[in-house]
Amino acid sequence: MFFVDTIEVAGLGNRSYLAGGPRTAVAVDPPRDAGRVIAAAARRGVRIAYVVETHLHNDYVSGGLELARLTGAAYLVPAGARVAFERVPVADGDTVEVDAGLTLRALATPGHTPHHTSYALQENGRAVTAFTGGSLLIGTVGRPDLVEPRLTGELARAQHASAHRLAAELPDDTAVLPTHGFGSFCSAGTAEGDTSTIGRERVGNEALVKDVDAFVADLLAGLDDVPAYYAHMGPANAGGPASVDLTPPALADATEIAARLAAGEWIVDLRSRLAFAAGHVAGAVNFEADGQLAVYLAWLLPWGKPVTLLAESPEQLAQAQRELTQVGIDRPAAAAIGSPADWVPEAERPRAFRRASFAELAEAYDSPGRPVVLDVRRDSERAGGHVAGSVHIPVHQVRDRLGEIPAGTVWVHCAGGMRAAIAASLLDAAGRDVVAVDDSFASAAASGLRMTRIDAGSPGTACRASEDSAA
Repeated sequence: MFFVDTIEVAGLGNRSYLAGGPRTAVAVDPPRDAGRVIAAAARRGVRIAYVVETHLHNDYVSGGLELARLTGAAYLVPAGARVAFERVPVADGDTVEVDAGLTLRALATPGHTPHHTSYALQENGRAVTAFTGGSLLIGTVGRPDLVEPRLTGELARAQHASAHRLAAELPDDTAVLPTHGFGSFCSAGTAEGDTSTIGRERVGNEALVKDVDAFVADLLAGLDDVPAYYAHMGPANAGGPASVDLTPPALADATEIAARLAAGEWIVDLRSRLAFAAGHVAGAVNFEADGQLAVYLAWLLPWGKPVTLLAESPEQLAQAQRELTQVGIDRPAAAAIGSPADWVPEAERPRAFRRASFAELAEAYDSPGRPVVLDVRRDSERAGGHVAGSVHIPVHQVRDRLGEIPAGTVWVHCAGGMRAAIAASLLDAAGRDVVAVDDSFASAAASGLRMTRIDAGSPGTACRASEDSAA
């Protein structure tokens, strides 16, 4: 008998896997925190014999090299990936024995990257599970535009061919276990559900039900922006990520926090958006620890800029540290634990701003002096409908486009409140008067606000983010 354990990296929308038999196992696309995989193996009582990568990841720093070093496992990486460390190069058709009766077979599936490789776990020669990485996802495929713009069209066609290869060579009841597609920006579309099989994908996956020309056209039309930090992930993985240091950072008092702000460093408040709006350090920005902290902080933060984390508890701080290492933010410059009462100098008062609903925005809209409404959703979301007369700047562009936002009080919204809170904190730090609309966008039309849509042919209308209902 074989087992497959799923290791969720929820903040990034990814999954890693540990699979094997009674004695030994293979780890697939491990997260930066290799300890999670080691703990999973310990619970199973198995030795990790192999660590495999489907590709050089663009959305997170891999823990594969560290996991192989700590466990003595062979580190299997696609032969076409250029890396600066020792590894076992894997080519199409290569197999390794994971445990008695269990083998892992490599299948070249270019598309997400030129060297992308999927792996079929075979029990007594029959495929039972396919680790498809960023190739065949649930209902969709991985993006083909993250490597080199000039290769995007070619890789999109390769994605179509790779999906068809997997569908042709694997039995219908083979479980499809992708790395991406659970909220990851590496996904080209939105997945429905979190489990699937080759048979189910055969009748529902866009790559398997469309001809290649229609598939490529729709895929390319639906591509939206990707997090800016992606540009640093591939090189980090190719160079060989350093070991993670999760020791607590030095603690800062109110005076030091003020000094770091004055020096242009980022002070990141990890508390809930409700708590932040009620009172915070002037100049701090709000990235909720329980939201997609790593993705959005790494996306908006100027790369390499020092970060001080403000947390409610040591546990919240430790979890944030662990999550941020996944995207290469390895060591906070400093940290503080407590509340604004501990972080704001005695001579000052915490800063605050208002939170509101779409119904309150509608009421303000009908009063004299119409407010500035800032929509921070992505292009693809806005195309589906937006508040008439609103200004549109996606949240990841707000920091660099503050000068484009008209004067006056700014009511900022997204699809559910999280991104609006981030944008509101950026505006507040810049000295603007702001109201954060903490409400579902589904309530906007019902509140009486006049809505409008972008023509259906506008770029980006085919892609919709998986977290839209909550962020």
